[in-house]
Amino acid sequence: MATRPSFLSSSIGTKVLVALTGLALFAYLILHLAGNALVFLGPDTFNLYSDALISNPLIVPIELGLLAIFLLHVYQAVRVTLANRAARPQRYARTARAGGASRKSAASSTMIWTGLITLVFVVVHVWGFKFGPHYDAVVDGQVVRDLYRLEMEAFSNPWTVAFYAAAVLVVGGHLWHGFWSAFQSLGTGDDRTSRRLQRIGWALAALIAAGFFVIPIWAYFVGSRS
Repeated sequence: MATRPSFLSSSIGTKVLVALTGLALFAYLILHLAGNALVFLGPDTFNLYSDALISNPLIVPIELGLLAIFLLHVYQAVRVTLANRAARPQRYARTARAGGASRKSAASSTMIWTGLITLVFVVVHVWGFKFGPHYDAVVDGQVVRDLYRLEMEAFSNPWTVAFYAAAVLVVGGHLWHGFWSAFQSLGTGDDRTSRRLQRIGWALAALIAAGFFVIPIWAYFVGSRS
């Protein structure tokens, strides 16, 4: 029993936790995008889907589980960042820059900042849609919450659309590096497997960012005008 806490508190254990929680959130975003894309099918389809989701008795434990995973990911990621900075003096950083090729990229160097921006964006998003105005709609004879109307109203504001579009691009950049980095932390094997996972991560991150980027713009130019 003594080895488990020591592993989880170690640098390797911390990176493993960041990787596992990050991949879990990555998978959730794919499912979340699939559900949100139903907005393109019109208010009835979207509201029926939303009602089935929020009326599910498992939704509360699922949301609490997602919150726990998200907070654990943020906490452990900050720990890793602070530990890495403490172990890498500035003199070493200057030497590394002067000494040739580096595997660092803009995405990897700004992970903590894109992660913090993602945190702010998630808070704003949840607050606006989960706790926003409550409208009712009647679909197939049943009264459901009109989340379609709420979404169209929110994205009728060009500043809201600009904020969401910019934020999801930042989230995409975070996912772009995070997917591959997670598998690196878990041990991906040879370079060929690593490169393949990197390409998969890039494709999925681009898909998620593009999907969440298009929805508010579509709502502003098409949905809210219909």
